[in-house]
Amino acid sequence: MKKLLILVAVLLVAVLMVLTRPDKAAHKEAMMKAVKEFVDEEAGNRGFGDNVLTDLGKGIVNKTIETALNAKLKMNDYYLFNTTYVRLKGENQLLSVGLFGQVITFDKKMLREKLEEATKVKEEAETEREAAKQSEKELKRLEKEQKKRQKELEKERKRHERDSLKEVRRQEKEAEKERKRLEKEARRSDE
Repeated sequence: MKKLLILVAVLLVAVLMVLTRPDKAAHKEAMMKAVKEFVDEEAGNRGFGDNVLTDLGKGIVNKTIETALNAKLKMNDYYLFNTTYVRLKGENQLLSVGLFGQVITFDKKMLREKLEEATKVKEEAETEREAAKQSEKELKRLEKEQKKRQKELEKERKRHERDSLKEVRRQEKEAEKERKRLEKEARRSDE
């Protein structure tokens, strides 16, 4: 009978765990709460008072991290509990565990560092895309310059051909004049 009671208790706990697992939104909310607390602590520690600019800065940091969470946060469901993680540098970084309707986040500083890393990876990808765009623009500019140089070289070649043709014609005319002059001299000497 004792074993049956233990089995029933274990099954009840398991069912309770399955029914009370928090969802992804609860994980995000708990992490954002931890991040906001950390940001508030950091602002206080660094001597930033409560003013509009500080609040604006905190809002920007929180929004950036929330955006990173929305983009990078993944969830593993193990039926009795679940976990969330972000993938950084090819590794999954565990951020929270959810069970019995509660979300347990890890050290606020570690959480923020991991989220900043995720944001940095996103920013690096964005920077690489921007660099690629700049490289593409530079490549197009260089191609345009090369086409311009080719046109100039083509113009120069055509001008050189015209000048050469003019020189050949001039030499032919001079040769013709010389031939006629020699013919005249030959006729004069025959007379």
